[in-house]
Amino acid sequence: MVKVVGVRFKKAGKIYYFDPGELVIDLNQNVIVETARGIEFGLVVVPNREVDESEIVAPLKKVIRVATEEDIAHAQENDRKEKDAFNICLQKISDHNLEMKLIDVEYTFDNNKILFYFTADGRVDFRELVKDLASVFKTRIELRQIGVRDESKMMGGIGICGRVLCCNSFLGEFQPVSIKMAKEQSLSLNPTKISGTCGRLMCCLKYEQEAYEDLLSRVPKVGAIVETPEGQGTIVDVMLLKEILTVRLDIGNESDLRVYNFKDGEIKVIKDAAASYDSDIDLEALKQLED
Repeated sequence: MVKVVGVRFKKAGKIYYFDPGELVIDLNQNVIVETARGIEFGLVVVPNREVDESEIVAPLKKVIRVATEEDIAHAQENDRKEKDAFNICLQKISDHNLEMKLIDVEYTFDNNKILFYFTADGRVDFRELVKDLASVFKTRIELRQIGVRDESKMMGGIGICGRVLCCNSFLGEFQPVSIKMAKEQSLSLNPTKISGTCGRLMCCLKYEQEAYEDLLSRVPKVGAIVETPEGQGTIVDVMLLKEILTVRLDIGNESDLRVYNFKDGEIKVIKDAAASYDSDIDLEALKQLED
């Protein structure tokens, strides 16, 4: 086991583990740590604890110190300078007529580098822009192109559910989301209804997927032929979460609809049906929603 603390550098950002040494650090304390980018100011979201060595990437960098009042004041000053740098960069982008959208600006804590995050439809030649910015700020400049998911995470917003975007409020890392998840959850495959503000599939499709996969492995699908107490029939509707099946019975020359609860064990599957997409669904258009 290894003693660690978990630190975030951005709201809802990824959690990184550091070695606290002899320091006892409480939740929500600010700390100064050494990272690959240099000295950074972060927030402790996982206080002192021991984790298995398989959960870390050795060797861990050490926590330099718990942040002092001077450190906190310096971080706040950097926040103010980032707003000014954002406006300056916007003007420089306009001056150079570059097809790019500036999203965020970040100063490293030691002020050795300024990072500018942007989106663009393709590759952008920003070499002259970097030179221009370096002459203004007199420090190292890094321009980093990000994707639409990262843009939404940084900028925030309100989802179609009426709540703050998950990626901006609590999701530390993006999880893979697929069209298959929407299909298995019986959601509309209309791109406007299953995509988020970023234009990609909604992250929340992942939340209940394990429960749906478990149910789908046990509950027969629409079109399956089953044996019921009243005779053989075909499933015409499934309420998956309640495990309720609507079965069309073949009684003589007539058809009768009956409802059964699969958990009661009254239904015996004779031949299950294969899952399929509706023929009028544009799968190629839907695939573009996946990363």
